[in-house]
Amino acid sequence: MGKPSKEIMQQFGFKSLGALKVAYMDALVALDKVPSIKKGTREKKVNNIVGINSRGSLIIPKKLVDSLSLDETALFAVEKKGEDLCLKRKQRPPKTILRKKRD
Repeated sequence: MGKPSKEIMQQFGFKSLGALKVAYMDALVALDKVPSIKKGTREKKVNNIVGINSRGSLIIPKKLVDSLSLDETALFAVEKKGEDLCLKRKQRPPKTILRKKRD
């Protein structure tokens, strides 16, 4: 119903059909005719090797802690599965507020 793509490419200076299609899609998104496409980045690989210190505590690398959004209040259940250990994140129970009974 519109102009041929070659004419549009010459008029607006597009060098490839792909560039024209990208511009067309961007225009449709700008006019709210179609939803935008999420352009996410892949998660960066983090060293998942954990060590044990002289006291027997597990040492988790800082980058892994940060990538999992952990802090010093994080709790884990540890399960032994054969020769392996499995860590499962647990929620801290809510604090209860004790109130005095009124006479």
